[in-house]
Amino acid sequence: MEIADIFWDASLDELKRGYVQEKEAFICLLCGERVEKGIIYPYENRFYEAERFMRIHIESAHRSVFDYLIGMDKKLTGLTDHQKSLLRLFYQGKNDSDIQQELGIGSASTIRHHRFALKEKERQAKTFLAMMELLKEKDEYAPAFLPVHKTARMVDDRYNITKEEQEKIIQKYFPEGTNHSLVKFPPREKQRLVVLREIVKRLEVECIYTEKELNEILKSAYDDYVLIRRNLIEYGFLDRKPDGSQYWLKK
Repeated sequence: MEIADIFWDASLDELKRGYVQEKEAFICLLCGERVEKGIIYPYENRFYEAERFMRIHIESAHRSVFDYLIGMDKKLTGLTDHQKSLLRLFYQGKNDSDIQQELGIGSASTIRHHRFALKEKERQAKTFLAMMELLKEKDEYAPAFLPVHKTARMVDDRYNITKEEQEKIIQKYFPEGTNHSLVKFPPREKQRLVVLREIVKRLEVECIYTEKELNEILKSAYDDYVLIRRNLIEYGFLDRKPDGSQYWLKK
C-alpha cells in the first residue's frame, strides 16, 4: 500500500501521533519511514526501542506532526494562509495580546473572535467526519478514488478518478508493465497524474539525485526525460535546488 493510501486511511489518533503500527513495523505517515519492531536503534549516543525511535524520527525529520500538517496545501487542510498563521501562533502558546501585536491586526478581542471561528470550524469538521463514517456503512456504490499525494501542488478535479480507471490508464500507457517504458506521454491531466505516480516509484525517498542521475532513471521510463522531470516538479512529486544541481522526492 502506498504512503498516500496509508495516510488517508489512518484514524484521527494515528494522524495526531504521526505513525501507524503494523504487525512487524511502525510506519511514519509523513514520509513513509519504516521502523522494524524488535530492533534497538541508536540516536545521539543512546539506544531506543522501535516505537520511541519512531517518535524521535518525527521530531528530528518533521519537527512535529502539527508543523507537517499545517504545511500541507490549503486544498488539503481547508485553511487560509491567515488561519494557518494564527494556528501556528496558538500552537506556540502565545496569548491573544502577543498575537495581535505580532500580526498587527485589530485588537486582542479580534484574536478571540478568530479563536471562536476556528472552534466552530472544528465542530463542523467533527460533524461532517461522523456523517462520512456513517455513510461508509451504507453507501455500497461509493467508488474507490485515487488518493491525493500529500505533496500535491494542485488539488482539483484531476483527482476525480477511480482505482478502476487508474488500472485502465496504466494498462494503456504501460502495456508491458510499469517497470517498462511509457508508450507515450498522456495528453490529459488525469492520465498524466496516474502515469507520473507510477514513474515516481522508481525513485528512492531518502536519496538525493544529481540531474544526471535523475535523467538516467527517468530515461528508462520515457525518452523525453526532461518532460517527465518538469511534470514531476509541477505536480509536486519532486523538489530541487534552484540551480538544478540536486533533486529529491518531496515528503
